Parts: sequence; C-alpha cells; structure tokens
Amino acid sequence: MKAISVNLYGKQDLRLESTELPPIGDHEVLAEIVTDTMCMSSWKLLQAGGSHKKAPADLATNPVMLGHEFCGKILQVGAAWAHRFSAGQRVIVQPALPRESPFVPGYSYRYIGGNSTAVIVPAEVIDLDCLIPFEGRAYYEGSLCEPLSCVISAFDAQIHLIPHTYTPVSGIKQGGSLLLIGGTGPMGLLAVDYALHSDRKPKTLVVTGRGEEKLQRARRLYPSDEVEVHFVNVSGMSVDEQAAELRRLGGGGFDDVISMVSVVDVLAMAAGLLNRDGCLNQFAGPQDASFTVPINLYDVHYNLVRVVGNSGGTPDSAALAAKLVAEGRLDVAKVVTHVLGLDAVAETTQDQPVIGGGKKLVYTHKAFDRIDLDAVDPASPLGGILAAHDGLWSPEAEAWILANMPDITVPD
Repeated sequence: MKAISVNLYGKQDLRLESTELPPIGDHEVLAEIVTDTMCMSSWKLLQAGGSHKKAPADLATNPVMLGHEFCGKILQVGAAWAHRFSAGQRVIVQPALPRESPFVPGYSYRYIGGNSTAVIVPAEVIDLDCLIPFEGRAYYEGSLCEPLSCVISAFDAQIHLIPHTYTPVSGIKQGGSLLLIGGTGPMGLLAVDYALHSDRKPKTLVVTGRGEEKLQRARRLYPSDEVEVHFVNVSGMSVDEQAAELRRLGGGGFDDVISMVSVVDVLAMAAGLLNRDGCLNQFAGPQDASFTVPINLYDVHYNLVRVVGNSGGTPDSAALAAKLVAEGRLDVAKVVTHVLGLDAVAETTQDQPVIGGGKKLVYTHKAFDRIDLDAVDPASPLGGILAAHDGLWSPEAEAWILANMPDITVPD
C-alpha cells in the first residue's frame, strides 16, 4: 500500500513523498491517519536530526515518519489482534512507549508517524497497550489526547506526603494552591482545563504568561465557578516583582508548581515559592543537557519540598484523556489556532517558533496552506462555522475541511 508521508532524513531535511508500506504481519495493524497536531518536540527533532536521543543515527538512509499526536481509523487487523480491534475503529497512539528503548512513534520509525496518510502500527505499540480506542466526536480531538496525556501525567507526577508520615500520595494537593508558569501556550492551557475539570482540583490556580492578548483570551476561555483563577502578565516584571505578586495571589506560597518554561532564574524563584511539602514539576524539556538550577536543599530537608518531572504520557493517562475528551469534560478545541494540509507540514514544523499561537492541526489527506483561524473571513463558509462556535474549531469545521479541501497528491 502506498502512503503519502512527511519523512525526516536529517537536520533540516523533511520531505513529502510516497512511502510504500509493506504488508502487515499477524501482530501488526494497518491504520489510516486523519489528523495530527504539531508539538515543539518535532521542531527540536528537526534541529537535531540523527543526534536526537529518539532518532536513529542513520536517518539519511533510514528516514522516519514525523509526528506523534495523531488519530485515525483501523483499515486492517493482523490475526493476533482480531479479538481486540476491528476495521473502522477509531484509535489514537500513546507514543511514549513504557520501555527502556528511547525509540518511539513519530521520532524513530519508518512506517508509523502522524504526518502520513497511513501507517503500520508495530507489535510493540500494541503489546504495551499504546494503541487506544477513541470514541470522541472528531479526529482532531483524538490527536489532542496525546498532549493532554502529558499534562495528566504531570499532575500525577506531583507528590505530597500524608501528614506526619513519609508516605507519598500522587497528584496535586486537593484544595491547595497551584501555579502554572508560562501557562498560556497550548500545553499550559490544556493544564488549565485539566486543573479546572478533573476530579482533583486546587482551590487557587495562578497562571503566568507574557502578552496581554493571550492572557485575555485565556481568561475568556477558562472561567470557573469552583476554582479561584488568576492570569498574570509578567511582561516587564523583574523576577523579584514576579515572586512578590505570585506569593500574594497564592496566599503566601504554592503547594504545586508546574513550569512550562526552562529559565534558570524563573525556576529558582519557583522553588522559593513552594509551601512546606510543596512540589515543583519541570514540565518543559530543556534543550541543554547540562541545564542546571540552584535549589535550596535546606528546604528539601526541613520543609520537605521536592522536584519532579515527566517526559510524555503513559498508556493510562492517554486512555483517561480519551475518556475525558469523549465525555466532553474538556474542550481541547480551545488550543487549536491553525489548520493545514500535509503539504504545509515541513514549512510549518520549521517555523513553529515564529508562527506562535497554539496547536497547528494537520489534515493528512488534504493539501492546503496553513490557515490562521483568527484571520478567516467571517463571510466565508469556514468563517461562518467558526463564528457559530465562538471562533473555535469544531467537528463541523473538521467535516467542512474533509469535504471541501483538495486531496493530497505526490508525484511518483
């Protein structure tokens, strides 16, 4: 079977081309991919090429399919999985395979990645429970389960102690104070949504960001009657000024801090804002392998503060994300700001840092230039659909793209 895919051959070398998929084996699944959402991790992979921890060193002769936030439907099931999956079933993939090898879909495999019209799901993905059924309304919702799973895992990675013991409990402190640093990007906004609508909620949520326009949008999209929410514009504020304002809003400090940035003085400040038994999560992945931040070990010893981190989600967090999205408890459409066809993937991946905005949503079977949702003509058919949904992406918008945009083609 021929697929059309965006393949990585090395640093700054992405190619849109036909890929011949071999017949599947008994322990594999053939799937059609409909959507993929972009992650800055793909930009980092493009900059590093074969030197990236998750990429094979011989990319020039062993290219990989790019993209790891994808959703599609099963076309064919190998005999070993016929009892568990069926053709036509919608599925997502948790790319962070729970094993020692760093190789994962979207970074490391020849025949599975989100920026392809079809993929072969290998046996290890299914063996590790990382091929997950999805029952949501639209494919884009399934794609966004992967970044949401990373957020859920970050919340699960938080650790607190049962009072007067050293027995740890997973999760943010119920009814406590939570600070999201740099939380107005797409991952941060998914974290806001999860904090407001999961079973374990803080009493106070403080979110920092830069740029009043982004903060105003977040205030409009994420109100709450249950949680006291503050969005703080830290542009132009010194670290000391930030610390004073955040301490005031947090009631003296924070039980939980999740950082979406890798900035030394900001993280040092964050550690100093922790309450007794507080927990700091370094969520953002530093590009510098020697990235180091001074932490007060006196507080670690006497005030029981701790630092944790997580890279990617888990099969359980992906399954929970799929459930929450399908139930409508979280509206992941709020983080989508651009849509594009497969032919615009290479350029958009490279330009992610300068494009800005939230998630870039790829329709893999379509060919069209990147569309900024804020710039869509309100008088156009797509503009009318957006207006009916308060400017947000929707199943109706997805259906319009699938019905009206031209199909992708690549010369042989």
